[in-house]
Amino acid sequence: MAHEIADNILFPVAGRVDADGQIPESHFEVLADHGFYGLAAADETEVTPSVLVEVVETLCGGCLATGFTWIQHFGPAAVIANSPNSDLRERYLAGLLDGTIRAGGSNAGAIPVPPLLWARRGDDGYVLDGFAPFVTGWGMIDLLMVLARDEVDNSIVQAFIPTDSLPGLSAELLPLIAARGSNTVRLSFDGVTVPREMVAASLTPEEFAEGQPFVMWLGGCAAMGITRRAITELKALCADAEPFEKQVAQARLDLDAALEGRAEIADARACASALAVRTATALVTAKGGSSAVAGNTAERLMREATFTLVIAGRPTIKSALLKRLSHD
Repeated sequence: MAHEIADNILFPVAGRVDADGQIPESHFEVLADHGFYGLAAADETEVTPSVLVEVVETLCGGCLATGFTWIQHFGPAAVIANSPNSDLRERYLAGLLDGTIRAGGSNAGAIPVPPLLWARRGDDGYVLDGFAPFVTGWGMIDLLMVLARDEVDNSIVQAFIPTDSLPGLSAELLPLIAARGSNTVRLSFDGVTVPREMVAASLTPEEFAEGQPFVMWLGGCAAMGITRRAITELKALCADAEPFEKQVAQARLDLDAALEGRAEIADARACASALAVRTATALVTAKGGSSAVAGNTAERLMREATFTLVIAGRPTIKSALLKRLSHD
């Protein structure tokens, strides 16, 4: 079903979504209708990693803006599904799994040292001050998970905020080079109150780090989706795509090994994004001069491949990418 949706619904209008900067509501409705939002909290007895890989890569290769926005739902849904806060689970989990409630998240405010977003303890919860530099899906999501640093013990607070209206919260749209329809914004927090019942958990830095390989792995899946689409387009031009197909197979093995702890995730993630850039570059070359005109598939995939170099970025990924790119 993911292939049918990507090829028949997403890809035919991906260029228009990129140009207009607006994802049709029907894209999210069809994903919800076919249960794709529920994948966020499914365990391996329900959905194997290979199936999840196939779905994520296929949808991102159909329309990166749609796939990238949908992926943001994974973290919040999984956090609520596993939260000790039973009230939060009862209030939101069912809607998150069937797609009637759509969520997004931002880790980036809590990761830097010093952090960009602080959580100050109040009488019944937290008060947030600072910035969440990248929040995707603004205006299209109902619930936002933001991570902020507790100023007392440096723990990482997983706070949930309904997006309808909150005093002290303001958004600035970011003009991304790709996935423009994702409505990615920079959020400013000026004394935003989060009651205790909207806090899923507080994590130690070590506990938080344990979940980061999966986040980086998802970024690799997005890059692999761009690579898949570029290879498909190369074949349509009768260009030789076999060398890239062999590299895709190896990159996928490396990503899966990294997710299982058998390889370094930063290296695997860097390999996936570098491969996306190479395949997109090959497509631009094979397509010829028309690729220099904005609005064609090759040009869009080139920008999208570049975008994957930095999404869910970490210093270790940047170092691995720079080393790999310099050798290439």
